[in-house]
Amino acid sequence: MRIGVDVGGTKTLAVAVDDGGRVVATELRATGRGADAVLDGIVAVVDALARGRRVDDLGVGVPGQIGRDGVVRHALNLGIANLDLAAALASRVGLPVAVDNDVRAGAVGAAAMLPDVGSLAYLNLGTGVAAGIVRDGMPWPGARGAAGEIGHLSVDPAGPVCPCGQRGCIEALAGGAAVAARWGGVSALPVVDVFDAADAGDPRAVALRAEVVRGVTAAVQLLVLTADVEVVVLGGGVSHLGERLFAPVRTNLRAAASGSGFLASLDLAGRVVPVPEGVPVGALGAALLAGSPVGVSGP
Repeated sequence: MRIGVDVGGTKTLAVAVDDGGRVVATELRATGRGADAVLDGIVAVVDALARGRRVDDLGVGVPGQIGRDGVVRHALNLGIANLDLAAALASRVGLPVAVDNDVRAGAVGAAAMLPDVGSLAYLNLGTGVAAGIVRDGMPWPGARGAAGEIGHLSVDPAGPVCPCGQRGCIEALAGGAAVAARWGGVSALPVVDVFDAADAGDPRAVALRAEVVRGVTAAVQLLVLTADVEVVVLGGGVSHLGERLFAPVRTNLRAAASGSGFLASLDLAGRVVPVPEGVPVGALGAALLAGSPVGVSGP
């Protein structure tokens, strides 16, 4: 059996996966801040799932830039600047540990739910925006572990200011934190609030909704044109809007293709699919990566 852990900014979700790739148990805890707290949280969910079960490998998906050595860098929302997570966990749980970026792990989990798809990009629409690219079931990390970090690509030089210093980044248009900052107020689901208000006719919300759709559309087009993946899977919290988001994104993609024979030939709109509902793709993907050569350290 393998255990996969998806470490988020607020919660840590773990799953136990049998040899057939089926999730047989789950465990959820709040995520602490700082290296020690994050380590303690992962160990706690692993210990809970390991009781009465033989565990062979552990896989962990975590935000930040993850090298092939299993070192986590720049996971700022976790309060981690530099941590050899693979080695630290292996010494505490006594298992081989594979560590990868959480979005890439989500991409692997999504790919497992779409076995007939040879290549895909998993576009995670959450607090920020990033993508994981999978080919033949395995993630492509890039030369320095930054493949898929498309959130800070500027698509509108006159657009809203992004915390990175540019204007009109995809994340500044479609990221949950950026939308919340411009919308104002306190909400667990600010993008949903914006869409609700737009449906009710609020003109400011209508404008913000259009920017979200524009950002997601640009991300899909970018992923297809650079990696030519078969499908782009929309996941993350914002994706829970369902057709309220997917329909206008597809409309935008068709509109762009209407004036370009080249884009029309790529069927961009037809490549957009939702993440499988109810599947913890991040934790599942981390479990499937366990035992792989990505960031492995032994006990």
